[in-house]
Amino acid sequence: MVSDVPNKPVLPTIARDGEGEFTEKRSRFLCTLRRVTSPEQAHDVIAQVRQRDWDGRHHCTAFVLGPHGETLRSNDDGEPAGTAGAPMLAALQGAEVTDVVAVVTRWFGGVLLGTGGLVRAYSKAVTLAIENVGTVERMRMQVAQLQVPAAEAGRIENSLRQWLANNSATLAGVEYGANATFTFNLPPKNIDELERWCAQAGLAAPTYLDTVISELR
Repeated sequence: MVSDVPNKPVLPTIARDGEGEFTEKRSRFLCTLRRVTSPEQAHDVIAQVRQRDWDGRHHCTAFVLGPHGETLRSNDDGEPAGTAGAPMLAALQGAEVTDVVAVVTRWFGGVLLGTGGLVRAYSKAVTLAIENVGTVERMRMQVAQLQVPAAEAGRIENSLRQWLANNSATLAGVEYGANATFTFNLPPKNIDELERWCAQAGLAAPTYLDTVISELR
């Protein structure tokens, strides 16, 4: 049995890449949202947006990474300190999403917005983009493998598929050889139930591999 699977809830992420846009006192604000899993990917997205929207005056950024939103970064890109990156980051955290980078490009319209106006504008751009793309719930799943004699594979597979369907688990793959190897993902809370099912079926206990983060559809 596995006893060290993290139980802390995994934060949602955005359901898809997308954008949000509005105009405030002739300044255009365009928020680009992308799903990323590392700072390197986030910086690649930022560079791509800078190249795409080369004529924008500012490209302010914020990203949240990690299953629990533990990695946080933001940048004002020339706007007054604290008026862009920080409110963008706050908007991401307020939506309780992670593994996402936000880039808000501003085309200056000639009218100053003031400190408060900038804070509201950059926050609004991110919020609009999140509303446009939506979010998706996620869960950390335990990867397990079960080996059974090839002659028993058909009988066991039917029973296993039914057990998986009843326990919020999914079959990831089957490999056939001298033995049939079933690989599947299940919620950590159901590991005890899986081992009871294996014992009742006369099977050896599964082998536990790594954990993965899966979206809940």
